[in-house]
Amino acid sequence: MNAMPQGEFRPLPNTNETDHERAVRRVADAVHRANEAILRAVDAGVSVELIRVSRYHDGRGNWGDQMVPTIREAKKEG
Repeated sequence: MNAMPQGEFRPLPNTNETDHERAVRRVADAVHRANEAILRAVDAGVSVELIRVSRYHDGRGNWGDQMVPTIREAKKEG
């Protein structure tokens, strides 16, 4: 039996998902991976802030924020 390394995220496949459920899961998976990357960046000595740069509309009342990170490296002492 292979143990999954701690911190590795593996979503379970679900072939019975609707398109809506699959879309929500994809966003949740991506946010989880982004959060892990942010933790690693902070542990490496940088500050990360997500900034909304645009909002996507589909013309049917649905929308989603699109973001970019701003990075600030730690000040070096000395």
